[in-house]
Amino acid sequence: MTTHDHAARRDRLRAEIADIGLDAMYVTRPEHLRYLAGFTGSNGQLLVTREAGDLLITDQRYEDRARIETGDMPTDLTRDPSRAALEFVAPGRLGFESDHVSHRDGLDLIATAGERSMEVVAVSGLIEQLRLVKDASEVAVIERACAITGDVMRGLVGHLRPGLTERQIAIHIERDMIDRGADAIAFPSIVASGPNGAVPHHAPGDRRLEAGDLVTCDIGAMVGGYHADMTRTFALGRPDDRLVNAYDVVRLAHQAGVDAVAVDVDASAVDHAARSVVDAAGYGSRFVHGTGHGVGLQIHEAPWVNAQSADILPARSVITVEPGIYLPGLGGIRIEDTVLVSADGARCLTDAPHDLLVL
Repeated sequence: MTTHDHAARRDRLRAEIADIGLDAMYVTRPEHLRYLAGFTGSNGQLLVTREAGDLLITDQRYEDRARIETGDMPTDLTRDPSRAALEFVAPGRLGFESDHVSHRDGLDLIATAGERSMEVVAVSGLIEQLRLVKDASEVAVIERACAITGDVMRGLVGHLRPGLTERQIAIHIERDMIDRGADAIAFPSIVASGPNGAVPHHAPGDRRLEAGDLVTCDIGAMVGGYHADMTRTFALGRPDDRLVNAYDVVRLAHQAGVDAVAVDVDASAVDHAARSVVDAAGYGSRFVHGTGHGVGLQIHEAPWVNAQSADILPARSVITVEPGIYLPGLGGIRIEDTVLVSADGARCLTDAPHDLLVL
């Protein structure tokens, strides 16, 4: 099992809150509790302070889990987390995750802080910025999730055949992931056959595969809370020539996007590199989504790889590159890999052929 240095991550956050003049940060997003403390319970809050140490807040259902997952971190078992947090810190300035607190909980926090003459400060995106750069333990877990995903994808070559329904294939994919060591699926698998391939996020249904279909499979394994994301499009026999042409364009666009990945490159430049290939081939209006997104404790997280993104790709960030063309009534193509941004450019963590496989 991979060991994460949660204390080091909290120290990084501690330095950030000091820089912005906070005395403590009240953390409520579940992914952030896992990132900073290793805690995976469904009810938890974390207080990270500049000087008073750190406090995990949960309830008695998770007493043993908290001890196992967070070691000797002080824990308060309560159903009144905001009061517990505020009692732990001296009067001062308390930051909270404004993007992840409900209106009701926010009002409760503000009211309780007012009783103690504390200032409550809305903070947005601070921990997300820390999570952009993956440490070595995170990369190792993502690599494992990607390896399982690649093994499952390559195994589909011997499984796809006319007559199977999309749902049957999705069930096979998800069972295979667990059998190969995944903790869970990263997201509900997409299996889109024939004309359904023109729907980027098609939900697998009862349509049976037919000879001549393109079949798009977008799948991912989860390991230790970290996600993988990968898409390949297969052919069952010779497809329509229009689809073959579109596939070649997507393959070239995918390679152009991967080639554009580098440390400190604008994420929008990666989108432009892939999109310009699709535009030049006359399919620009049929590439209907961004070229990619970050991957980690969430399947979709920063950095965002699209034309409007202001994000820059730091070393050891992890993104997808996933151009696609979608032709209503005919079918669709998407090719996607999970990619590590490194000093040498892009390193694809998912592995399966990119050429059109005619089964």
